[in-house]
Amino acid sequence: MAEILKRNKPLSVSPVKVSATSGAALAFLGFDRSLPLLHGAQGCTAFNKIFFVRHFREPIPLQTTALDQISTVMGSDENLIEGLRTVCEKHAPALIGLPTTGLAETQGCDVRRVVRTFVQRHPEFAHVPIVPVDTPDYRGSFERGFALAVDALIEALLPQGTTRRDASTRHVNLLVNAHLTADDLDWLQETVAAFGLEPVTVPDLAASLDGHLDDAEFASVTTGGTAVAALRSAGEALATLVVGASLGPAADRLQALTGVPDARFDHLVGLAATDRLLMWLRSVSGQPVPARLDKQRRRLQDAMLDCHFTLGTSRFAIAAEADLLTGFVDLLGENGGEVVAAVAPAFAPVLERTGCATVKIGDLEDLEMLARDAGAELLIANGHGVESAHRLGVPILQAGFPQWERLGGFQRGWIGYDGARHALFDLANALEAAGRHAASPYRSVFAVEAA
Repeated sequence: MAEILKRNKPLSVSPVKVSATSGAALAFLGFDRSLPLLHGAQGCTAFNKIFFVRHFREPIPLQTTALDQISTVMGSDENLIEGLRTVCEKHAPALIGLPTTGLAETQGCDVRRVVRTFVQRHPEFAHVPIVPVDTPDYRGSFERGFALAVDALIEALLPQGTTRRDASTRHVNLLVNAHLTADDLDWLQETVAAFGLEPVTVPDLAASLDGHLDDAEFASVTTGGTAVAALRSAGEALATLVVGASLGPAADRLQALTGVPDARFDHLVGLAATDRLLMWLRSVSGQPVPARLDKQRRRLQDAMLDCHFTLGTSRFAIAAEADLLTGFVDLLGENGGEVVAAVAPAFAPVLERTGCATVKIGDLEDLEMLARDAGAELLIANGHGVESAHRLGVPILQAGFPQWERLGGFQRGWIGYDGARHALFDLANALEAAGRHAASPYRSVFAVEAA
């Protein structure tokens, strides 16, 4: 069990943290014809939108209730009601996500009461689901905000006792966390389908934010993603696959409302985790593991042999959200790598199960100090860690949200046999390119120096 080191300073220096509001907005963006409406000042939404646009390199539909000085002091109810009316009239969304910001939470706005007031005043929009979720910037982080939004969606869209399964159903719910990329979700959906099952992903960013060109010149809501009706039918599923320890509360709620049995995975990174996934799918479906997956496994095993002499003697530093950090620790552990510094932006119970000795709750300054003292040779972090890697003089593998200096980071696959194989090659190549494991030239003791 890892020792968790709490914060020991009153400020963040080079924060690795991304706000919970951003995480909640991303979860809502995984639904078809959805529109997140952030309850806060214009700057809050603009800041989040910049993060999303730079990471995904796509136009991102986000709206704001635009609180100003007067509404912040005197009350923001009318801002929220007017914002909801405008969104419903102009954009006709199938779903409105309503994450709060630090400003609205500090003010003490009761968003659920205001939503009820809005429906009473505008019954013509009662058919539009509005899902509020409390995500102040000062509590939690990106991963937690995403998980809170998924939990709120399940609570809002699934009434009690929705189970309607029959013996022939092949529907499987995929409850996925904030760190699965478009390629990750494609691999997971294709793998589940290969066992004769029908996956329904909640939320499905591989269909909405995968970098596709849409037929429409402009869209004010998401194009692609999980349909609201698909989530409402979650109670008809044969089983639920939960990917990410952060989704534990959402999985508990889904199971309580529907009675659908589930299987929970902290992550799907590396050989052991993927093996466990395939054994579960084989058990649920009653079908053998497809030959192509066996071929992928053999390729990963060969990659592990190829990379062992580089990774097995290397020291790594990781700064990431809890689920992502746990996945990389396990991947490196399978290949003999040593994690000598680990930093997470916020506490999560899964951190206590990681394979490293200690995990620091802190920022990139903490990571730099730990990594320098321990002699780390490579850093794994999101785009915020690039300058830290430069100061440490080590290469960096960018993973997580946000990434700004690399194209396609939002699509890059990490899970499954293929994702692990590519990650191992990238890690080993980065170390080799930095000369960390280059053999020194041999100079014979008997060589005669030139005069």
